[in-house]
Amino acid sequence: MIRSAVTWVDVVCERKQLKPMKLKVIAFDADDTLWHNESFFQEAEHKFCLLLEDFLPQHTVARELLKTEIDNLPLYGYGIKAFVLSMIQTAVRISDGNIGAIDIEKIIGFGQELLQKPVEILDGVEEVLADLQDKYRLVMATKGDLLDQERKLKASCLEKYFHHIEIMSEKKEEDFRKLIGHLDIPPTAFAMVGNSLKSDILPVLNLGGYGFHIPYHVTWSHETVDHHIDHPNLRQMEKIIEILEHL
Repeated sequence: MIRSAVTWVDVVCERKQLKPMKLKVIAFDADDTLWHNESFFQEAEHKFCLLLEDFLPQHTVARELLKTEIDNLPLYGYGIKAFVLSMIQTAVRISDGNIGAIDIEKIIGFGQELLQKPVEILDGVEEVLADLQDKYRLVMATKGDLLDQERKLKASCLEKYFHHIEIMSEKKEEDFRKLIGHLDIPPTAFAMVGNSLKSDILPVLNLGGYGFHIPYHVTWSHETVDHHIDHPNLRQMEKIIEILEHL
């Protein structure tokens, strides 16, 4: 599927210990950093491509869906509701308007299933949060649909670890600059932990902060980075528990 047919870029970084006294705030992405998310989208996308295979091959349907999603980001943002609207729009377009009401209802059902998926915490997450809670101010900084992210946070029972929750419409330099300003700290006292180099790590590095990159086993194409990164404030890890070694 287009959403997962990518590999994350090679990252070069030295395994040096950060200076704990400099860091005051550690922010964590949510989806695919604290809990599983993209794999559920993969399942829904596969069902969608099967549904539309009478009109186009599955790989072509996936490519058309990705195009629609990216085109719709300025209008709908991220999350399940935006995904469902993009699926419906794609289905109407590639079927030349011949998609039936029953199939539209099935597509809506794919989204409703996503909204009811259980929240599955990734290994090591709670151990890390519990260890760091009294040493740093912990923040959850994620993007997506507000109601769905609030639902997942509540179901995860992780809210108790966070000093501040920030559900953002985008994760660009300006968005992180506002967050860091709200926290009343310099960028050098801020670290971001996440699975996306594009959204979680690079904007923070560009501001002078630190980034802990933990790739998830599948990545949406829109979140990939196709250039080499070599930055002294970047730490590459395989599992979130490794952050304790760096701190």
